[in-house]
Amino acid sequence: MTWLKHTYKTQLPKSLYSVQAPEFVSNPEMVLYNKALAEELGVEEYLKEEEKALAYLSGNETVPESEAIAQAYAGHQFGHFNLLGDGRAVLLGEMKTGKGLYDLQLKGSGKTAYSRRGDGRATLYSMLREYLISEAMHALRIPTTRSLSVVKTTDAVYREQTHEGGILSRVAASHIRVGTFEYARYFGEAGDLQELLEYTIQRHYPELKDHQNQALALLQTVMQKQKALIIDWLRVGFIHGVMNTDNMAISGETIDYGPCAFMNAYHPNTVFSSIDTQGRYAYGSQPKMAYWNLRVLANALLPLIDKEEEAAKEKAQEVLNQFPEDFSKAYFEMMCHKLGIANPVEEDRPLVEDCLGYLIEYKVDYTNFFTALRRGGELIDKLRKEEVFETWYTKWEKARVRESSVAESDALMKQNNPVIIPRNHLVEEVLKAGASGDMQSFHTFLEELSSPYEDTFSIQVVPANFDSDYRTYCGT
Repeated sequence: MTWLKHTYKTQLPKSLYSVQAPEFVSNPEMVLYNKALAEELGVEEYLKEEEKALAYLSGNETVPESEAIAQAYAGHQFGHFNLLGDGRAVLLGEMKTGKGLYDLQLKGSGKTAYSRRGDGRATLYSMLREYLISEAMHALRIPTTRSLSVVKTTDAVYREQTHEGGILSRVAASHIRVGTFEYARYFGEAGDLQELLEYTIQRHYPELKDHQNQALALLQTVMQKQKALIIDWLRVGFIHGVMNTDNMAISGETIDYGPCAFMNAYHPNTVFSSIDTQGRYAYGSQPKMAYWNLRVLANALLPLIDKEEEAAKEKAQEVLNQFPEDFSKAYFEMMCHKLGIANPVEEDRPLVEDCLGYLIEYKVDYTNFFTALRRGGELIDKLRKEEVFETWYTKWEKARVRESSVAESDALMKQNNPVIIPRNHLVEEVLKAGASGDMQSFHTFLEELSSPYEDTFSIQVVPANFDSDYRTYCGT
């Protein structure tokens, strides 16, 4: 009996996917296998034989009774609309777990109907990167796709230079994106958009099934999910780097870890992605871009919101108008929690704004600041020598014990502020070693990142001037 279901293929129109087997790879070798995740999903028993697991997760052998597909979708990439699709990934099927269905996708598995001029492959380096960052994000308590395995192959992958190939097994609540709805609206056949809406609600939000306006309810729900997700990104200094609509999951998970990075010294204009030359997806621009993407989703859903286009636009805009104020409130609350203020009041707003202003002025590390603020030490002692910061510090000390004890405030700060994050320089170090065959430092770092809020860790030190030359790449 197969352990994979195929509701995407059996319940959705054929225009939304292409049947696509993975391409055969040479000399596959299991480099990483996430046994804990396999056990959590309840699929460990199907992968306990190493040879079978390697065959399935490399794509060299088909899971019994399964048939892989590549999903079709469109997307606005840096604001420009394109016809896209899974150009280097296939969906093996969906695993039935205690938490519902979860997609099992192979990334880097070869050419598909949507590859255009691409080779459909991925480098070992880039797949190790997604495994590391996605698992780190999970440990940071941020909704994310997960990584089940990385398989190395001896097939050459050509980018700026020749690399060994890598195949990632990605686990997601689903791979339905804003771009999937764009595709159904603008490239699908009559009825495709309605069927996609019904499937998405059944898969992710069954509580919306009896809503009198399902499309509008979905927009509202996805908006709340995205608001919470971006708040979490900002909380830990995460910069996605490529917030195109094809990389915005309807489930509210973080998806696609190509050019992502973590901010060191605080500045809202921080950007590391080599392809984001205009700073469209800079750290501080992510809320605005989430709103932009939600507007795209609303446009795709218009025919289902109301038969009259103008009425549909008005209804959609009424929902979208909630985002700026809701986000502002949620962001303020999150920042107050980082500062250990349990019950924020409006008078705390200048405290947050001034704090961020000082971080910019003094080029202070974002993650280290909040840890040091709770722990004390050299970083805070140095800042307190500045009169304006000492004034702020005195106000902060009073605000955080307004309705709480110092111990309660410290506990709140610890809960919301990681001590360690996947520092860019450390990520590059372990990936370089891993791609060269030495996985020891990778495993050590991954283990550390599994407990990012623990006080056993010292403050991380970033090499001087590292950020000025650091760039991330999408890997395609």
